Amino acid sequence: MAKRVLLLLAEGFEEVEAITPLDLLRRGGVEVVTAGLADGPVTSAHGLTVVPDSHLDALANERFDMLLLPGGAPGYLNLAADERVRARVRAQLEVKRPVAAICGAPYVLEEAGVLAGHRVTAYPSVGERLTSAGAVVDETVVSDGLLRTSQGVGTAMAFALALLEELTDRATRDRVAEATLVER
Repeated sequence: MAKRVLLLLAEGFEEVEAITPLDLLRRGGVEVVTAGLADGPVTSAHGLTVVPDSHLDALANERFDMLLLPGGAPGYLNLAADERVRARVRAQLEVKRPVAAICGAPYVLEEAGVLAGHRVTAYPSVGERLTSAGAVVDETVVSDGLLRTSQGVGTAMAFALALLEELTDRATRDRVAEATLVER
């Protein structure tokens, strides 16, 4: 049975940080469900309009193997400001399933109150705001406990491939990396 990932999209999300993991995970056989914070299309930070598969409230009782949060301004701030998102982050971790956040989205983890003692990475200016984290490091992808974090647009491929390997296996990750010319 394929692993399931919930990808949350808020107004102002970063396109590359959402679509790159979405694409690579689906290429690897992972079921990715996109959800907006409300019904209807969601517009990205640079004017791309996406129609999510669903909306957050409609998926309240659905189980996902991973929760994925893209950055982008003001997208990550919109995610962080939404109590339903913060509650979903806490609930995901309570049932021992990972949460992945890239660029500004680790700030959502800060606002959800789940960073204490964890080693994370983020976009540099956002990293300064992660005051409850155990350590904020300058690394492309960081995995600590159930948290998966990455720095931004330029790290989206590495982040997506790391998530794919975790959700499937090394062979699937390598196959997708080779097919997309990330590694030859």
